[in-house]
Amino acid sequence: MYRLLTGRLKLERLTVPIANLPPSLQGTKIVQLSDFHYDGFCLSEALLAEAIATSNQIQPDLIFLTGDYVTSDPAAIHKLILRLKHLTSRYGIYAVLGNHDIYFSHSKPTIIRALTSIDIHALWNQIVYPFGSELAIVGFADLRSYQFNPGAIMPLIDSKIPRIVLAHNPDTAEQLQSWRVDLQLSGHTHGGQIIIPKLGPLPGLLPEIYRFLPQPLRQHLPYARKKSYKVFQHWEWSQGLHQVGKNLLYVNRGLGTYLPGRLFCRPEITVIKLVARR
Repeated sequence: MYRLLTGRLKLERLTVPIANLPPSLQGTKIVQLSDFHYDGFCLSEALLAEAIATSNQIQPDLIFLTGDYVTSDPAAIHKLILRLKHLTSRYGIYAVLGNHDIYFSHSKPTIIRALTSIDIHALWNQIVYPFGSELAIVGFADLRSYQFNPGAIMPLIDSKIPRIVLAHNPDTAEQLQSWRVDLQLSGHTHGGQIIIPKLGPLPGLLPEIYRFLPQPLRQHLPYARKKSYKVFQHWEWSQGLHQVGKNLLYVNRGLGTYLPGRLFCRPEITVIKLVARR
């Protein structure tokens, strides 16, 4: 059933040149997973198990999880961590929260405690250095929390140190242009879920389509309500690698889905290899 809604899992590979990358970190392998929406419907057990097994076969140095572990009820995290605890990496697993992870007032602490219980480091406006001082990992609060504040965090990193930013919502890349970001990893968009060949993700086309829909029809079509396409502004960044100013942004299509499902937009696990920029 899940393949009717999502399609088959796709492994995406990416090589990212990093300025000032120390020789000891040449070839560092990172796995990114995003947007689980684990609620008994939006993500199948089979797809989740396949994603975890694929990640472990890669034997990554780091794993980054970029948010939306649940859809609404944070209690679902307690079942999800029974699966996520099987993820393995050499230097740790780091996570940020998404907008669905702060849905209720108790969602954030519930999810952070659960992730922490299986040694996943949940970052909320924090900087960590998994390899000593040679590479900074920055994990930001979700944009919708109104606590996303790069001006208080980014200046704390020495300008010579490479850094990777984890931020659930790719729209944050616009604000982050004021600072050096060697690579930003985001999710949130599900890749648009429905891709119209030669035109792009359906949600990004809605502002124009919406104007021509009869009023009674607007409320019954997928994504047609105004609130749906205002969830995200930069649909040109809905998936894949993008240059945003001098910075690089990669947007993972995620694992979970919503009705009506995915079309030409397979769920993904991303493998990133870091190399020194020549």
